Amino acid sequence: MATAAPLTPEQIRRRSLQSGTIGAIVEWYEYTIYGIAAALVFGHLFFPNLAPGIGQIVSLATFGVGFLARPIGAFVAGHLGDRIGRKSTLILTFSIMTVATAAIGLVPTYEQIGITAPLLLCVLRLAQGFAVGGEWGGAAIIAVENAPRERRGYFGSWPQIGVSAGLLLGTAAVSLASWMSGDAFETWGWRVPFLLSTVLAGVGFAIRLRATESPEFLAEKAKMEAELERRKAPAAILFRDHRKSLLITIFGRFAEAGNYYLFTTFILSYVTTTLDVPKSYGLTASMIGAAVNIVMIPVFGAVSDRIGRVRTFLVGGVLIVVTTWPVFALVHTGRLWAIVAGVVLFLALGHAMVYAPLPALYCEMFPTAVRYSGISIGYQMASILLASFTPALAGAMVLWAGGSLWMVIAFAIVTTLIAMAAIAFAPDQRDRELDEIGDAARTPRRVSEAKEAV
Repeated sequence: MATAAPLTPEQIRRRSLQSGTIGAIVEWYEYTIYGIAAALVFGHLFFPNLAPGIGQIVSLATFGVGFLARPIGAFVAGHLGDRIGRKSTLILTFSIMTVATAAIGLVPTYEQIGITAPLLLCVLRLAQGFAVGGEWGGAAIIAVENAPRERRGYFGSWPQIGVSAGLLLGTAAVSLASWMSGDAFETWGWRVPFLLSTVLAGVGFAIRLRATESPEFLAEKAKMEAELERRKAPAAILFRDHRKSLLITIFGRFAEAGNYYLFTTFILSYVTTTLDVPKSYGLTASMIGAAVNIVMIPVFGAVSDRIGRVRTFLVGGVLIVVTTWPVFALVHTGRLWAIVAGVVLFLALGHAMVYAPLPALYCEMFPTAVRYSGISIGYQMASILLASFTPALAGAMVLWAGGSLWMVIAFAIVTTLIAMAAIAFAPDQRDRELDEIGDAARTPRRVSEAKEAV
């Protein structure tokens, strides 16, 4: 019986990059359509007994509920990813996300089953959050660990386009469903994008099943099986030996974690409720901005290979700080071209520059044995601290300020400055091999314990 020829390094890299990128796109498509539906229709479908403004805020708050489960998903997926492998863990998170998304498309409304409807919605949203909690870290790692040393920034940036590609596909799906169903969109048309996720999931499964584990992980797994540290959970080692890296990972996300949802989910709600312009304005801006963001993220990933991850990030942070007020000023005009220009300006420059270098930067801060746990837990802790209820918080800020956006603008600037301060402490290790970074991260106590175990 003939055996398949072993994969070449180039084939392994290509499959890993496809797995991380396509899987991220599908999962973020599923995540995005919930945010759009929450901004457009969930308020009166699932919370009809509340005043319109309050119902809208509560609807956006259910979007934030998913973030509550993200750290749990990060802990579980991080443990499994560092113990049994990145590929198997990614397939698990992908499965959970797909089932939850399809189920949301079938949930009856409040008018049909009463209070059970929003409860079911929240439970399924928690399942989505759990899955995403383990998705980002695995997608980033499987791309970076299989990349050539000198191109880790570029390879790692590709899974980052999953958020904007998912936003683009999700927004397009909702727009198409709205156009096809017309007045019936609020009755049944909004369900179509959720149910279509099963088709996209089939493509994602096929690609992820073809991916392979990185040589670094396989070597580390074989080595750690003989060490005493193998008996301890990766998270325990992480909190004991890598606290500084974990804190940098958490606070480094403040520049994009919440701000991304300000300029996507919150904007959709703001332009339709406060500015009273057609919802197509916000949807169009989101799609065009996402398309430009997809192009720019790999560009800035490659830039980080040249000038460094930290420098790339800090330049992007400065751009966010100086453009936040102009961007919101454009949006506040209520004109289509201005809303599109504002969203594109944020996503194409500031956001792309701070988001693109993160996978490589974070992977270069943790050893292989705890890398999945480290970047997943850090990344998702930032989500619950900042991004979780940002759209709802921004909506409340606008109400408190009597319709003014000054509080939202201040929020975006301050959080970006916090992220810049954190990333300034990150080491530049782009010229080192990942397995060297892992060895250097071991403390003398850990080495002595390993020798005793052997």
